[in-house]
Amino acid sequence: MKVTVLGCGALGQLWLSAFFRHKHSVQGWLRVPKPFCTITVINQHGVENSFQLPANNRQRLADSELLLVTLKAWQVSKEVQELLPQLRSDCAILLMHNGLGTKEEFPELVQPLLLGTTTHAAYSEEGKIYHISAGITSIGPGNVPAKSVDQLSAVLHQVLPKVTWHNNIVASSWIKLAVNCVINPLSAIYECRNGELEYYTDEIEAICREVVIVMHYEGYYINYHLLLFYICQVIRSTSGNISSMLQDIRAKRLSEIDYINGYVLRRANAHGLRLPVNQRLFNIIKHKEQNYKY
Repeated sequence: MKVTVLGCGALGQLWLSAFFRHKHSVQGWLRVPKPFCTITVINQHGVENSFQLPANNRQRLADSELLLVTLKAWQVSKEVQELLPQLRSDCAILLMHNGLGTKEEFPELVQPLLLGTTTHAAYSEEGKIYHISAGITSIGPGNVPAKSVDQLSAVLHQVLPKVTWHNNIVASSWIKLAVNCVINPLSAIYECRNGELEYYTDEIEAICREVVIVMHYEGYYINYHLLLFYICQVIRSTSGNISSMLQDIRAKRLSEIDYINGYVLRRANAHGLRLPVNQRLFNIIKHKEQNYKY
């Protein structure tokens, strides 16, 4: 398969290396135009693999069958729309980022648009990517043309398992969004690893209650206790992880708060709802971002 990966951070490099190891024709698309990108990935067993892969080749982009987008949510719309005129009409575009709301920022696309979430955990340190825990990637259609490319999940599953197809990916995305609404802002505020969030039970429960209310108004019915149980399971299973938002705050980068708690707040506002707990978290993270000293 011919693949371009847009967004060569930790997750993007993880997918780049996986595609390359499985003999697919893959390239990275970098903000700083360079003909090659060097990738070093250390897997969960400590095995290190380095690759030099092509990058920013416009002919490869024009030939691509898949554009895998692993940018931060706030970068997605602008960066993808700049590449749209160069893509084939049948090139699948798979968005894989935290949060919701980027799909609404696109015009109507002729290309199949897929939405994805993943629980793979990786981070970058001193130019190397550490794949610290395997996970499950869920993908599904974000527009009508994407309903016909469900076979893509089998290809991705061979490359970096486990990958599952969901006809109603938005419902699954709301579950992941609820997890992110808890783990990301709380870990960034308390500057702790995921496992330490178990000390903040009251806040976890309060966030969860508010998100469930919005989900019900959006037409996604889930039991509060089941969702809370699932979120607590994720916290325990990723106890040693540092959330992406905490990594962003520490590095003085913009976080994805606008597409996580911010998205829930926008949907709540559309239904005339107030979410004081999520609003407080949102305000604290935005305050941290506004006070970066460059």
